[in-house]
Amino acid sequence: MDKIASFTVNHLVLEPGIYVSRKDRFGETVITTFDLRMTAPNREPVMNTAELHTIEHLGATFLRNHPVWKDRVVYFGPMGCRTGCYVLLEGDLTSRDIVPLITELYEFIRDFEGEIPGADPRECGNYLDQNLTMAHFLAKRYLENTLYKIDDAHLNYQ
Repeated sequence: MDKIASFTVNHLVLEPGIYVSRKDRFGETVITTFDLRMTAPNREPVMNTAELHTIEHLGATFLRNHPVWKDRVVYFGPMGCRTGCYVLLEGDLTSRDIVPLITELYEFIRDFEGEIPGADPRECGNYLDQNLTMAHFLAKRYLENTLYKIDDAHLNYQ
């Protein structure tokens, strides 16, 4: 079997950032997959499932309601390794193209108060596994340590 592209990235030196993981073509349509890397893999603790689950609920809700991007959102969800999230967007995009959107997304998560969308037994298969306080903390950390001072080194795999 061929090694998939994401397994060719050296995770021992990968830093938090926004990275194009892949681009897929479906006829004339391009879907760009981004890695929203929130922690340094293998060097920082991974996120617990409860806060990552909350980030997923809030992130998907925000993106699918965004006035500009909602019709281009294919998917938002957690990485299995729990070091970040994936976002798939319609379009042949670069990491730089979505910095404002991802910054706005994580500001929304950082500032969100109230009931977590979809955290109900009729709407979610594990609705009790949520942690809004830690989602706030992690969103704030990603904003302050990465998104507010992002540079090319954190937008392109090295």
